[in-house]
Amino acid sequence: MDVIFERTGERRYAVVIAGPGGATRRMDPAPGYDEHIPHDLVHYLAEAELGLASGVFGRAAAGGGGFVPAGETAGAPRERARAQRKLRRKEAALRRSGHEDMATSERIAGVADVAWRRRAGARTPEWAAGRPLSHEDEARVRRILPHLDRAAALWHEVPVGGSLAFTWPSTAPAARRAPSSADASG
Repeated sequence: MDVIFERTGERRYAVVIAGPGGATRRMDPAPGYDEHIPHDLVHYLAEAELGLASGVFGRAAAGGGGFVPAGETAGAPRERARAQRKLRRKEAALRRSGHEDMATSERIAGVADVAWRRRAGARTPEWAAGRPLSHEDEARVRRILPHLDRAAALWHEVPVGGSLAFTWPSTAPAARRAPSSADASG
């Protein structure tokens, strides 16, 4: 499964899930735009580095998650409704079985983001002041920080219409795409 972080506007991005044999799915706009590193990119790197198979992106690889089919949904209204019900059931089952991974992903992505911002000299949220980490979480964050450094530098260079891609669960960027002339004219 490819996970593509696409800069869709000056202060907007989308997350695209493209898998072999599956329909391309998107979250657009994705939450938590940030000029340094988007929230979902922090989640991706935390989950990939820690092997969280039932976090946001592990669930997406299993066909769940909050990603919707890209473009027009083919088929009659009844078929579309059936597909949406199936997706909701699958997501509910994944949510039940992966509760611990999802909670870990949320917690670690939040604290890794704050730790990275402190180290990079960027502004940190007020809620993060003076919050101590367990030794286990501190070790996890140390593993994630180099990935955030690399991804933030790459993201900073992505123009509107460009993207940064990863192949789940790799933390190494797979590709970067600049906008084409067709993108600029449309």
